[in-house]
Amino acid sequence: MKVFGVDIGGSGIKGAPVDLERGDLAEERYKVLTPHPATPDAVADGVKEVVDHFGWSGPVGATFPGVVTGGTTRTAANVDKGWIGTDAAGLLTARLGGEAGGSPVTVLNDADAAGLAELRFGAGRGRTGTVIVLTLGTGIGSAVFTDGRLVPNSELGHLELHGHDAEKRASTKAKEDEELSWQHWAHRVQRYLAHVEMLFSPELFVIGGGVSRKAEKFLPLIEGVSAEIVPAQLQNNAGIVGAAMAAYAARAGEPPAADGSPAAAAPQAGPADRAVRSAVDSPVGWPDAGR
Repeated sequence: MKVFGVDIGGSGIKGAPVDLERGDLAEERYKVLTPHPATPDAVADGVKEVVDHFGWSGPVGATFPGVVTGGTTRTAANVDKGWIGTDAAGLLTARLGGEAGGSPVTVLNDADAAGLAELRFGAGRGRTGTVIVLTLGTGIGSAVFTDGRLVPNSELGHLELHGHDAEKRASTKAKEDEELSWQHWAHRVQRYLAHVEMLFSPELFVIGGGVSRKAEKFLPLIEGVSAEIVPAQLQNNAGIVGAAMAAYAARAGEPPAADGSPAAAAPQAGPADRAVRSAVDSPVGWPDAGR
């Protein structure tokens, strides 16, 4: 079964059809640069370019780097402030022609999407207790799970750490902008993880984002954190996979089309945040290979 996922980030917009039986991309992803300024209309054009590249016409899941409730974006830390209060699901659905039977869009927080994918298919699979997935990139995204249940929109990258927004000190962007060595940056990440551990006492940290491909350069340098720390298995594709999971969950129970994808005109099952929770909480409708 295939559903399309799009990951909207501060530097790029990438997407691909996702095979939800394997929890992996069904085709090589396509990426465009995030426009600057990253206004809603400009980003919507980028999403349309990514989706049109594959000729896709079914349901789409899209991530957003900020708080999302009921399809509406509530914050905008690394994109244009015009996103605040925008009906992102409605905007993207209209831009992709969903109202005419094209591509209805489900929108969720980007780190929540990555977390869903890692808990279902990746480094957090089968883990109980408190698991925190962190995506290190333009900022720091977070997804908090307790026994597989997502606490949406945690946004732990904005915790204050030594007088600064944590992501301003420990994100991948901070490393690049300040030209930090791996050791210096790992020390900052260590201090951030220790702070989060003090607040939440997780059993496991999963470190995602593009930098997870180079985990061997910095994870061994992190000391003094009691929780297990592992790199994300889906790496920078986790957001795309999680977005597709959310789009599928929003239409759970709808019979699939002949090609294995959900019917394009299937009705929404409920708000995006409720659908995201059901994606982890319930196996109903999920392929056996994904459990």
